[in-house]
Amino acid sequence: MSNPGDVLPAGALRVGSDPHHLGHHNQWLSAAPEYTGVGAGGPAPARIIVGYGFWIFILSDVIMFSALFATYAVLAGSRAGGPGPKQLFDLGNTAAETALLLASSFTCGMASLAVAWRSVRWTQIALLVTGLLGASFLVLEAREFAHLVAIGAGPTRSAFLSAFFTLVGCHGLHISVGLLWLGTMMAQFLAKGFRADIRHRFLCFTLFWHALDIIWVGIFSLVYLIGTILP
Repeated sequence: MSNPGDVLPAGALRVGSDPHHLGHHNQWLSAAPEYTGVGAGGPAPARIIVGYGFWIFILSDVIMFSALFATYAVLAGSRAGGPGPKQLFDLGNTAAETALLLASSFTCGMASLAVAWRSVRWTQIALLVTGLLGASFLVLEAREFAHLVAIGAGPTRSAFLSAFFTLVGCHGLHISVGLLWLGTMMAQFLAKGFRADIRHRFLCFTLFWHALDIIWVGIFSLVYLIGTILP
């Protein structure tokens, strides 16, 4: 039993018994946990929830592209008597696309360092260069698609070309979304500074952009290089 003169501190509870001998009797315990909610510890912070959800999104994208890669591998030989990779693909153009995208990954990393240094000027410069490199990549890809369609090698020509346009076009669509996201990040850094939530969104963007670079390396290697080597 507690002494009559004991006064409970604000926000504390007294534990009068410890049947499992996990601690000492009559210890003061804080009644104000870091998080509130149902269950021990309450709900996770929004930062953790958003980060977890974003990783699920990245993994779902990886699964989708894996399915597109598998589809292309199955249909690569189904050309309906039409041209194949050796007749259609220009490795010089594709190498330029790859160089642009890898360079954009480097400048995106430079932007991450500028954000860590809280430099508005260099963050904007690095992101602008990243956006210009990504836009140049899309221009070359659009030119390649236009050329293929002009010579009668559009997506309806054969199953091989349908799989090719779907795989490469889906990646290009992701790059377009990434450029819109990049522009949004530039505006937010300029208007709101380096707040914690803005930096967290930028971290998600960098993960997305680097993931697209990795996927493109797979496309370049498996679709273009191997496609032009194999008969």
